[in-house]
Amino acid sequence: MKWKNPLSNSVQRLEGIDNRSQKEAVADRIANRVNDGDVIGVGSGSTSFLAIQAIGKHVQEDQLKITAIPTSREAALNCSALGIPVTDLMHARPDWAFDGADEVDPDNNLIKGRGGAMYVEKLVLTSSPENYILVDESKFVQQLGSKFSIPLEIDPQAIHVVDSSLERMAAEKVELRNAEGKDGPVITDSGNFILDVQFRIIEDTLEKELKSIPGVIESGLFIKYPVEVISG
Repeated sequence: MKWKNPLSNSVQRLEGIDNRSQKEAVADRIANRVNDGDVIGVGSGSTSFLAIQAIGKHVQEDQLKITAIPTSREAALNCSALGIPVTDLMHARPDWAFDGADEVDPDNNLIKGRGGAMYVEKLVLTSSPENYILVDESKFVQQLGSKFSIPLEIDPQAIHVVDSSLERMAAEKVELRNAEGKDGPVITDSGNFILDVQFRIIEDTLEKELKSIPGVIESGLFIKYPVEVISG
């Protein structure tokens, strides 16, 4: 039996999407990648939001049966509203996956996590044999960290341990990410805090160094992952 209340078929709309035409073009391209029976890792954020809408339309028009592995509750709600069944990594492995990014450098290294889902995003990406990063032209940078800080998802009780460790690593700035719709910090889907961290230079080893700090669940650095970047 399916839910029939208003929220059950209401897509969680995102307002004020920048570079929307570019993102919609990328969304249409990834929707054409869908085949009947696919298990797809579904990312979070504005470009992924448009992509799942395009995929939902494609699925409905061509009567395809697919399953989604969403990286956030936002993505899960939208899949459900569009009639796309969802599962998780305990029960399935994605055939392929798509997601957005905050920054992409010339070697396709990424900063992700402005939406706060970097932990599950990295789990899905490393589980998938094919990964597509959907971006508009504004996401390309020559050096990671040019526009965005590195997000760290941390265990709340480790906040001072992590902050002290980052100070020893010469982090230039560390901020606890505060919520906009509630008082206090952002709480991730996994119940963790997010620190936004700036470094003067981001070396290839930094992702592993950050992950080695006790209490760091995951970082938004994606260095040398096998991804294909698709831009509008």
